Amino acid sequence: MATMITQKENSSFEQFKKQPRLPKFAIPKRYDLKLKPDLVACTFTGTVEIKIEIVSDTKFLVLNASQLEFDHSSIYFTNPEACYSKEYRPSGINLVEEDEILVLGFDEDLPIGEGSLYIAFKGILNDRMKGFYRSTYEHNGEKKNMAVTQFEPADARQCFPCWDEPAAKATFKITVEVPADLMALSNMPVIEDHSNGDVKMVSFQESPIMSTYLVAVVVGLFDYVEDHTPDGIKVRVYCQVGKGNQGKFALDVAVKTLGLYKEYFDTPYSLPKLDMVAIPDFAAGAMENYGLVTYRETALLYDDQHSAAANKQRVAIVVAHELAHQWFGNLVTMEWWTHLWLNEGFATWVSYLAADSLFPEWKIWTQFLDQITDGLRLDGLSESHPIEVDVQHASEIDEIFDAISYRKGASVIRMLQSFLGAEVFQRSLASYIKKYAGSNAKTEDLWAVLEKESGEPVTKLMNTWTKQKGYPVVSVNVRGNKLEFGQSQFLSSGAHGDGQWIVPITLCCSSYNDRKNFLLQTKSETSDIMELLGSGFAEKDDHQKWIKINVDQAGFYRVKYDDELAARLRYAIEANHLSATDRFGILDDSYALSMACKQSLSSLFSLMSAYREEQEYTVLSNLITVSSKVARIAADASPDLLPHIKLFLIKLFQYSAERLGWEPQKNESHLDAMLRGEVLTALAVFGHDITQSEAIERFRVFLNDRNTPLLPPDTRKAAYVAVMQTASKSNRWGYDSLLRIYRETDLSQEKTRILGSLTSCPDPDIVLEALNFMLSSEVRSQDAVFGLGVCREGRETAWRWLKDNWDHLMKTYGSGFLITRFISAVVSPFSSYEKAAEVEEFFATRGKPSIARTLKQSLERVHINANWVKSVQEEEHLTDVVKELAYRNY
Repeated sequence: MATMITQKENSSFEQFKKQPRLPKFAIPKRYDLKLKPDLVACTFTGTVEIKIEIVSDTKFLVLNASQLEFDHSSIYFTNPEACYSKEYRPSGINLVEEDEILVLGFDEDLPIGEGSLYIAFKGILNDRMKGFYRSTYEHNGEKKNMAVTQFEPADARQCFPCWDEPAAKATFKITVEVPADLMALSNMPVIEDHSNGDVKMVSFQESPIMSTYLVAVVVGLFDYVEDHTPDGIKVRVYCQVGKGNQGKFALDVAVKTLGLYKEYFDTPYSLPKLDMVAIPDFAAGAMENYGLVTYRETALLYDDQHSAAANKQRVAIVVAHELAHQWFGNLVTMEWWTHLWLNEGFATWVSYLAADSLFPEWKIWTQFLDQITDGLRLDGLSESHPIEVDVQHASEIDEIFDAISYRKGASVIRMLQSFLGAEVFQRSLASYIKKYAGSNAKTEDLWAVLEKESGEPVTKLMNTWTKQKGYPVVSVNVRGNKLEFGQSQFLSSGAHGDGQWIVPITLCCSSYNDRKNFLLQTKSETSDIMELLGSGFAEKDDHQKWIKINVDQAGFYRVKYDDELAARLRYAIEANHLSATDRFGILDDSYALSMACKQSLSSLFSLMSAYREEQEYTVLSNLITVSSKVARIAADASPDLLPHIKLFLIKLFQYSAERLGWEPQKNESHLDAMLRGEVLTALAVFGHDITQSEAIERFRVFLNDRNTPLLPPDTRKAAYVAVMQTASKSNRWGYDSLLRIYRETDLSQEKTRILGSLTSCPDPDIVLEALNFMLSSEVRSQDAVFGLGVCREGRETAWRWLKDNWDHLMKTYGSGFLITRFISAVVSPFSSYEKAAEVEEFFATRGKPSIARTLKQSLERVHINANWVKSVQEEEHLTDVVKELAYRNY
């Protein structure tokens, strides 16, 4: 029974409601946590003794708790360190669920100094993939539950009462009582494993000081593979029974990466072991829990026979990302969620550093451009947010795990490293890690160390990138022998923004040997180019001379060239004078400017034609993305033009398709293996008959023999999409065949490949059936989002489906970030003002703080598309340009 609370006491409790942070009168030092999960009833019980230091007079203890029940008679505070120990029992106990706090009120002040708080509690092993939850798996044909924790950002409070804030670091002594036939894992190694009949008590070594969001417990049945680093750290990869071999690649990456980071940060890994576990039901990609990293199966397991090259690369980068956190995040932790980007942006950047060291043939820094582009696309919205977000409440945190925190964060770190130099940057990071090891830091703490080591004005420079949203477009014009630079905020809507940045400008002229660097600190600046180019540059017919700004795309900004400079760069692309990163950057900037109606679609098509003989994976991959978006916009703006545009795009990719073929070449590169699938998928979507018929033939063979060399993993997605292009309500063979493969495979990567293909069908009836399948019990709830990339013909169907299922979706996903994926995927592709109004009206009565930012961003994208459609419709010579390009004989 709850303790009665008087009116006076109740008003005292009120002072703690709706506060962004917990009060500071008590500081946790150590948790002795005991958990007992019941995997059949899907409940758990537990007790916790929290050693705390009372630092100021208080009659209250306020800590975080959510969705827990308490045995009120178990709650008391003692001060055993005092000369006489006294038990303090709370006279008032109040669980404020909307604020996720537990307020304990006492009749007298608690003694200053160290004491212990004892609480017994119980809760539900939920199915929402957060807090302490259950995940299902099959063993010997029987369905079983495992128990898993996912506490970031603020869900440790759903497992045990605690000070659930990053700065409230403490040590953890964890004990779990579990069925004797199961494994129990936690952050630290097991020190005692005591069986008693059908149950066993597993005790773990006490952890070093860490934040609550990094605490982890996993209970289930697992196989594992094991290795050691040269300095004796035991590394294991755990997975479902029978999948052990699929963990070997990640294990090898992890062992090598730990050594690499030890050297890079000049600090050894701080725990005695590292476990990595594949979890069947997992909302994010992975979670960096100290010493016990949890992953989706697709991000940790790699099957030599059935995983694609892209899967292999994803595993390597995700493992490198999570292990970077063991230093940058776990050892040195952000002080509050406002500094989340420090964790995520840095780990994203350094994971590419590690992957480049381990797999130089992947040219991973060229692929890093995809991270930059994702950051630029989100940050081009007026509904973006600064890298440093002022987080007021835990409910706001989920929405900032986005492309700004991760990708823009990583991009500005790369820009800063490029500006300061790799050696200075590394030395500074090592100093930072050593200075703040075991404690917390803010963004400005990192800047201070970098500034001291480099002698550069890092704080002043970087504040312009982290404290305001958006980024500049740098305009470049030639006037005689002068180069005029200007900066203004880039917005995809074409609207005027008033941001201003300190921009590290890099430029080269006709050769990568002739470079110039400077900081653009004002709205405009003029530079004399005579010394770099000589007087001949002004001569109109000398196309050999060109200027490229933002060399190798190291800066987080876009560039708009005048017509003359743009024409010279197009010539330089055709003549193969530019690096792959610069070819990528010119294309992506041109695409963004066209979307913002700052440049014609005709000029974008003309530029795209210069990439017909492109061979670099990352450049072609982005060209495919751009082509798909342009085809959709053109179809909305001018349906009659679409067949000509598709013909142009097919011709654009035929050179690559013919070079690569359907069969893997002997000793071909990892990048060509990835490119083959993407190019063939694009040709199937654009309606290339030869590609579609070849794909269907190979798929028929694969259907009868899953090990046929005719359809290796890298080309399966292309075949699946091609098959779905011909599927319809009256011709269900392709759809039903894919479902059959889905049901027969136990490889997560194969399942998600199929889910991502089913809704590419142009028949709305099949699209609806596929979307309904995503919500069936056959699809794990975290995987439904893979089926949201519907084709243009299915947009309206997807929107109706979203509305019809909204209540169910909110019930299933409403307390996590996955719900935002449904909104952005279904709403963003529309391109009419009427549809934007309809979406707004639907959500007017269904708004929730957790989806507010995503909804605004998605609606803004619809308006941007609508503006672009209108601009394309008004473009005078577009038809002539498209037809000339489509029917040109190359």
